[in-house]
Amino acid sequence: MSRRAAREEAFKLLYQMDIHKEDKDEVLETFFKENNFEDGDKAYIQDVVTGTMKHIDEINSLIEKNTIGWKINRISKVNMAILRLAVFEMLKRGDIPMSVSINEAVELAKTYDNVESGAFINGVLGSISKQLQVRS
Repeated sequence: MSRRAAREEAFKLLYQMDIHKEDKDEVLETFFKENNFEDGDKAYIQDVVTGTMKHIDEINSLIEKNTIGWKINRISKVNMAILRLAVFEMLKRGDIPMSVSINEAVELAKTYDNVESGAFINGVLGSISKQLQVRS
């Protein structure tokens, strides 16, 4: 499985967790029982999903600060899952260039929402990327 496909599965899990508000560990356990992944893909999916949930407050805060004129509760669940995944990668996954996280998030938005969502995602993540580069 490619990293892109693994990222898409992680996005779907984050979306599911946000919609259903189920026990996060149980959702992951069931997901891995029902799907067969290579070790590297499983490790990536598990890391980004559990990491995103662990750092959800920090991630949501960054998103909210960079969505001028938008309240976080007005952003679609699809776009929130995409943004959260990308921001987690940008914050905590030094092995993934920020530009890759942004580009992949834009593609997910175009696939699962629409072209305008891609532009919105790009703008928000571009702003966050600039802030994070200033921090380091």
